[in-house]
Amino acid sequence: MTKNTSQSVTEQELLKLEVRLEELVSSIEHLKGENRSLRNQQESMVTERAGLIEKNEMARSRVEAMINRLQAMEQGV
Repeated sequence: MTKNTSQSVTEQELLKLEVRLEELVSSIEHLKGENRSLRNQQESMVTERAGLIEKNEMARSRVEAMINRLQAMEQGV
């Protein structure tokens, strides 16, 4: 191999490496955005879950209160 051929091969390898690095940077940026979106979605779901748990507890308390009133009415009759 001549010096020019060797240099040309090295330049081609460097160009391939540069393209690959750009692809990796692009992938990383895409994954960062996706990760950010998923974290926001998770936060929203956690908040929604807390609200649903609270509503469930309120409904359970109301049902228990109704059951207690019905039992009291049965015993009073």
